[in-house]
Amino acid sequence: MIKEQTNVLTTQQVAARFNELAQQEKWFEIQAEFFADNVKSVDPPGSPYMGYAEGKAAVRKKGEDFVKQITGLHSAYTSEPIVTGNHFAVTREMDITTQLHGRIQINEIMLYEVKDGQIVLEQFFY
Repeated sequence: MIKEQTNVLTTQQVAARFNELAQQEKWFEIQAEFFADNVKSVDPPGSPYMGYAEGKAAVRKKGEDFVKQITGLHSAYTSEPIVTGNHFAVTREMDITTQLHGRIQINEIMLYEVKDGQIVLEQFFY
């Protein structure tokens, strides 16, 4: 019996591909390519923007709901990732206008946990 070899991406490889897509603002492609079925998405407690979602479909909906609120994108920047162990982090700065909050600036750290080549947690600090 031949055991099938699977090439699981390292955290560094996931972070590099994440960065490639993030620089193109392809956030839903990142979710499709890397998010695990049981992924969790966590915003700060009491966030006026978003909350908590668990599961790939719920996290996708959370992202879609956020994007639907944006009426103007004035600028957006995502830093290169820093990687250690099974985590990587980027900074994200956005100047946007939303339906609910008007024009806002969000400066955040986005932390990702990788397990078996998939993102299992995204957590936002702002």
